[in-house]
Order: sequence, then C-alpha cells, then structure tokens
Amino acid sequence: SLTLVVLLIYLPPAALNFQFNLGLPVTITVCAVILTCTFIFGFKVKSSKEIALIAMLGALSAALRIPFAAIPSLNPCTYLITCVGYVFGGIAGFMVGILTPLLSNFILTHGPWTIYQMFAWGLVGLSSSILGKFKVGRLGLSFFGFIWGYIFGLIMNLWFWFFFIYPLTFETFLLVEVRSIWFDSLHAFGNLAFLWFFGLKTIGILERFKKRFTVNPP
Repeated sequence: SLTLVVLLIYLPPAALNFQFNLGLPVTITVCAVILTCTFIFGFKVKSSKEIALIAMLGALSAALRIPFAAIPSLNPCTYLITCVGYVFGGIAGFMVGILTPLLSNFILTHGPWTIYQMFAWGLVGLSSSILGKFKVGRLGLSFFGFIWGYIFGLIMNLWFWFFFIYPLTFETFLLVEVRSIWFDSLHAFGNLAFLWFFGLKTIGILERFKKRFTVNPP
C-alpha cells in the first residue's frame, strides 16, 4: 500500500512534466511493472514470517544506503539486493529492491527519480534469481554486479532525460550517458568489490535464514 501511495503522488506531476512525450507511457509502464510484482508477491507469500523477513531485509538495505549518501553512486544496496534475489527468488528480490529507495528516500528526499530507482533495484533483485538457480560463484556474482552498475545508470538517466532534456533525441541521450559515466563506473566497481568480498558470505547467512523461516522462492 505504501508503494501505491508513492506512485500516486509522483505519477500525476510526472505526467504534467512529460508534456505528451515518450516519458509518460514509459513511466506508466514502469509503475505497472512495480505494482504487478507487488501484487504477485502478495498472492504468493502467505506466511507472516516471510513477509517480515523481506520487510526487514528491505529496511536493512535502505539503512545501509544512507551512510553512503555522501559518495555519489557508491553504496552496498545492489550487492545486498543481488544476494536476496539469489537466495529467496526473483519476486522477493524485487520487493527488497523497491523497498530500498522507497524507505531511504524519506531521509534522502523523494522525487520523480524514486519510481525509477524502485524499478532499477527491483530488476536487480528479479534478475539475480537466475544466479541462484545456476549457483553462480564469486566471479559470476561480481560480474553481474559490475554490469548492473551501468544498467542501473542507464535506467536512471532515462528519467533525467525525459524530465529535463529537449529535444529527446539519440544525441541528447548519449550526452546524458557520457556525463554520468563517472558515477555509473563508481557504482559498477563498488558493486564488484562488495560482491567479491562479501557476496558468498552474505549468501551463506541468508541461506541459513531461509532454512529457519522455510522461505521458498516464488
């Protein structure tokens, strides 16, 4: 319900700012994906213990983001969300992903970017479930986090491009991408380091929690 409130608050101003350009249908699609995965989680997860565990991990990820706010793009959130998706499955990973900015931005400031942060980190958790199915090791985890540093930046650049750049052309989007390459690289290498040094240990801890709470990947 909190997710729905945030989307309802920020979608109408977004629609006004987009002025009928491509941003409006894209943002509506992003919101639809977030809401769909939220409803799927609600239908699939029946145990209050499982819900509490996912909520706790989402709150932990949000809390870990705040001390790193002074360093643009460097934070342990992507690493933790990846580990959650690896162990608990894609929908659980997606939920922790959307909770991370939803909660932390109450301190770091909400805005139109919140929707895209929720979407990007949600996709990190959703896609990392593939790593768990194949029991990918340290190298694969680190590579996954590194690539997602740039994909995350690409998604976040979309909202900036839609809101503040005119005209919406390939050239202007490329300019936005070039200007953010430093921050995206910091995120990518940070993910690589966190997952290389802490990924397998964190997965081991989460797997013990999974056995205790008998959480099955949805």
